[in-house]
Amino acid sequence: MTETTRLAPGDKAPAFSLPDADGKKVSLADYKGRRVVVYFYPAASTPGCTKQACDFRDNLRDLNDAGFDVVGISPDPPAKLAKFRDTEKLTFPLLSDPDRKVLTAWGAYGEKQMYGKTVTGVIRSTFVVDEKGKIAVAQYNVKAAHTTSKIKQILGQFG
Repeated sequence: MTETTRLAPGDKAPAFSLPDADGKKVSLADYKGRRVVVYFYPAASTPGCTKQACDFRDNLRDLNDAGFDVVGISPDPPAKLAKFRDTEKLTFPLLSDPDRKVLTAWGAYGEKQMYGKTVTGVIRSTFVVDEKGKIAVAQYNVKAAHTTSKIKQILGQFG
């Protein structure tokens, strides 16, 4: 299995500027001076990704109150993201990375194990970027079912 470059705490977060569900550009630089949870997921409107997004939605007030913004990134086109956002009533930006350049820069795209087979795809990952643009938390191969407990860990660590 080829090793994907992984980010670690203390690394500079790779810059990005991607279209959101409405086609508006959103950049990591927009969050300078704030903490932001950046999470990568394989596909909008699939069961695991829906659970994960809804867990962020349901915990967004606590995250915002603790000084965190949330951004989700997938390879989906903006129109699919808009439908996902509207269907699930998501209130944080969903960004489109169809060429997977940002996913790759963050180590969230590459070979992974799925149902016992090696496949190439999105590696479900969650990061916390601090106010200075550095990686504070890097979690790879996260399970969608554990999103709420991971959010509580982040809040406990930075709260």
